[in-house]
Amino acid sequence: MKYRKFARTDIDLPAIGLGCMVFNHGYGEPDPEGGIATLEKALDLGINFWDTADIYANGENEKLVARVLRPNRNRIFLATKFGFLQYAGSKLSGIDGSPAYVRKAVEESLQRLGTDVIDLYYLHRVDPDVPVEETVGAMSDLVTEGKVRYLGLSEVSAKTLRRAHAVHPISALQSEYSVLSREVEGSILDTCSELGVTFVAFSPLARGLMTNRLDLASLSDHDFRRQLPRYQQDHIDNNTHLARGFEEIANGMGCSPAQLALAWLLSRGDHIIPIPGTKRTRYLEDNAGAVDLAVEPSVLEAIEDLLVRYPDVGDRYNEKYRAMVDKD
Repeated sequence: MKYRKFARTDIDLPAIGLGCMVFNHGYGEPDPEGGIATLEKALDLGINFWDTADIYANGENEKLVARVLRPNRNRIFLATKFGFLQYAGSKLSGIDGSPAYVRKAVEESLQRLGTDVIDLYYLHRVDPDVPVEETVGAMSDLVTEGKVRYLGLSEVSAKTLRRAHAVHPISALQSEYSVLSREVEGSILDTCSELGVTFVAFSPLARGLMTNRLDLASLSDHDFRRQLPRYQQDHIDNNTHLARGFEEIANGMGCSPAQLALAWLLSRGDHIIPIPGTKRTRYLEDNAGAVDLAVEPSVLEAIEDLLVRYPDVGDRYNEKYRAMVDKD
């Protein structure tokens, strides 16, 4: 594994981290034992930056991660998130960024994770009814108390990042970023670079689309992607051809499409760390190989040409989820 500096610290994090949501939340049938095997293999590969959240499976994801975290606590840089209220039935109940909820959420996460400190604590989404300065102020108290080491934000604008950073240093900003989702390019990535904020890219494989292993037409009713425009019938033909073309480019490099998608992201800046999720150790090993790839200008050009040929990729979120993304 290769490593990158975390924010403005002396901490080295793996250039590729691990998103843990897929173990038992959002993507088809839960596979807790596959998740445990993946976590254990991740340690063997040097992938010790793990990302979970209190909302994933209503806290069960944190409990699952804790099974491997507890006996290996000093080897793992742990990130979790708060802000979403628990699911009522199958629907999110809302967002709460109030100081009272900050304290309630962190205590519950610490208990589920079986640890006395969280390395990186994110606000999962900004509460539109609470100024971000107020939320971050309450989060900074957790740092003072030793319950949290570093603070992060998820899916926020450059303007909001600056506002939050003025209250307490923000060490990481997490948003979706992939070959197909590039809204963060420009002001958000530039502001992260300026402020010394690590950018953590979730869904770096476009929720599996860029691997060319995803059968868009056969996603189960339990799969979160069924709700998102990009994975619907209107875009299946375009995205199937795009994924095949992307694999052809990867084959020309002698690598897998997943490796190419991750290497592309790593080439966008030294302050970027993607966190692909997987339930399978073989895919984890494949993803890890991306750190050894150099993406030549001719390959970058071929990827851009492919996107021009197949532009109808669809939106990454539906209207409900778009409404939760902070905008300037």
